[in-house]
Amino acid sequence: QDNLKPTLQLVKDLGMDDSKAKRTIAKFPMLLGCSIEENLKPKVQMLGEWGFSDSQIVGMLSSFPALLGYSAKRLAHRKAVLEAQGCLTEKSLTCVMRLTDVK
Repeated sequence: QDNLKPTLQLVKDLGMDDSKAKRTIAKFPMLLGCSIEENLKPKVQMLGEWGFSDSQIVGMLSSFPALLGYSAKRLAHRKAVLEAQGCLTEKSLTCVMRLTDVK
């Protein structure tokens, strides 16, 4: 619960309204266990550096909040694969992040 307000604020700072922010966290409550400074902010920043706007990031998090639960390494690998195929979009990234790695 100590992380609730800062996590809500992080997604609201991207432009997500309060009710959508609460629904997003309710969909993936594990976000509350993630460090704001060491996990969530760097991943949001990384998505921005890849060219996604705040509104696109809000869309990705609204539809698939678990996106921020994956490692930066996994995100970067999936992004590289999509980019190599010329099909990096917010929808394609959230779709491929849902796939399980072959072991």
